[in-house]
Amino acid sequence: MVRDIFDPSSISKLVGGMGVGHVRYPTAGSFNNAEAQPFYVNSPYGICFAHNGNLINTSSLMQFMDEEAHRHINTASDSELLLNIFAYNLQQTGKFRINEEDIFTALKKMVNQVKGAYACVAMLAGFGLIAFRDPNGIRPVGTATRASGSGKDYIIASESVVADASGFTDWEDVKPGEAVIITRSRVSRRQIAPPARFAPDMFEFVYFARPDSVIDGVSVYRSRMSMGDALAEKVKQVLKDANLSVDVVIPVPDTSRVAALNLAQALGLPYREGFIKNRYVGRTFIMPGQQMRKKNVRKKLNAMALEFVDKNVLIVDDSIVRGTTSKEIVQMAKDVGAKKVIVASCAPPIRYPNVYGIDMPSRKELVAYNRDEDGIASAIGADLAIFQTLPDLVESVRQWNPKISEFDCSVFTGEYVTGCVDEAYLEHLESLRADNVRGKLQLDTGSAQDRVGDSAQQGKDKVGFQTNTSSPVTASDDTIGLHNSFGKP
Repeated sequence: MVRDIFDPSSISKLVGGMGVGHVRYPTAGSFNNAEAQPFYVNSPYGICFAHNGNLINTSSLMQFMDEEAHRHINTASDSELLLNIFAYNLQQTGKFRINEEDIFTALKKMVNQVKGAYACVAMLAGFGLIAFRDPNGIRPVGTATRASGSGKDYIIASESVVADASGFTDWEDVKPGEAVIITRSRVSRRQIAPPARFAPDMFEFVYFARPDSVIDGVSVYRSRMSMGDALAEKVKQVLKDANLSVDVVIPVPDTSRVAALNLAQALGLPYREGFIKNRYVGRTFIMPGQQMRKKNVRKKLNAMALEFVDKNVLIVDDSIVRGTTSKEIVQMAKDVGAKKVIVASCAPPIRYPNVYGIDMPSRKELVAYNRDEDGIASAIGADLAIFQTLPDLVESVRQWNPKISEFDCSVFTGEYVTGCVDEAYLEHLESLRADNVRGKLQLDTGSAQDRVGDSAQQGKDKVGFQTNTSSPVTASDDTIGLHNSFGKP
C-alpha cells in the first residue's frame, strides 16, 4: 500500500529535509479516514505526530482538554489526544521561539499526565524530529544513522529492519521514558520519566515484529528459534501422554516458520510447507468483523493435499487469538485428507484483552476464554491443542538479553504492567470493542464522556459526529463542548 501511494511521482513532489509517516492499522478510535496518522496541529509551532500504542486514561485526559487546556479534539483517536497534550504543555512556555530545553520540559509534564503505551515520533516545523517512549518501554522505537554528503541522515522507526533496508546503521533503541531530539546540528537525549518497570510487550517477539529485527537488544529470529526448541519439549511430553505420533510438522505462514523448523529438528520430524500463502491478503486477526476474518482465511491460505493425505499432522502457529484462523486451517487440513490434526502454539492461551496497542478483542471473543486446552482443541476442531508454557516463552526471549527482567504478558496473565486496568475498565473496553459495536458507522449523540470516553481502546465505532442545526451556537450554549459533545437534548 505504501509503495502504491508513494510512487516515484509522488516522492518527487515532496520538499524539505524531514518527514513523518505511519503505516499501522488503527487500534483506537475508528477506521475513519479522518483518524489516519500522522496527526497535525498548527498551534503551537506546527507539530506533526505519529503514535504506536494506546493510552488507558483517556477519559480524564479528555476532560482536561475541555476544562483546562481548551483544545478541540476532532476524533476519537487517543493519538490525536496525546498530540494535543504535548502541544498544550509546549504552549505553556509562551515563547516566540522554543529550544530543546523547552521541549524536554513539555515532554516531562506530558509523561506525568498520560498512562499507557506509547512510542511516538513528532516533527516540529523548522526545528527537528522528536522521539519518545513510555516509561515501561511497552512499544518499541529506535534511531539509526547513515552518511550523507558531509553530514548524516537520521531515521526513527519501530523496528531495526526499517533502518537496515534503507542503508542506516548504528541502531539504538530509545530507552523507556527517554526522549530524543534530532536537529540539523545535534542529537540530544534525556530521561523524561523516572525509572519504572521495563516490560516490553511479549507479543512483539511472538508475532508482530519481523524476524530480522532486533528489539531492545533481542534478535526476534533467535527468540523464535528458542520458542521452537522449548515448544518441542512440551509437544514431546504431550504426545507421549496421549499415545500419539506425528508424521510431519507444518507451519502456519509466515510468523511461525522459524519456530516450527526448530521444533521439527528437535523432534526429528520432517518439516514441510503445507500451506501456500496468498500475499495479497492481509493479517486476518486484525480485520474488522468475524465474517470478514473467516472469509479471508481461505483466500489467504491454500492447503497442498500432498503433505496432508493420510498423515498425522502437527500444525505450528505463533499464537491462537479468536480461533477463527485456526479453525479454518484445521478444517482445510482435514478436507485434503489429514488423519489427525494437532495444533501447537508458540504462545500460551490468550485469555485477556490487550490494552496497549494490539487489536485483541474482548475476552468473550477469545477462543481460550473459559476453556482449558481440551476445550480449545474442540472449539477449533483439532484432535489436540498444545500450548507453550509462559515461563518457557519468557525464557526464550530473555536469554538473548538478560537485562530485561520482565515482559508485559498481560494477554496471558491479565496482569497489566501500567496498573489502572481493573474489571470495570475491561468491561467498558469490551463494550467498545465488540464486533457488533465496531461495525456501526456513527456514534450516539450522548455525552462526550460516554461517546469518546476511553478512546484509547482498540476497535471503536466508525465515527461520524452529528451536528444539531437546531441548537443555538452561542457562548451561553453549554451543549457545545471541545470534544464534540454538541447535539445533546
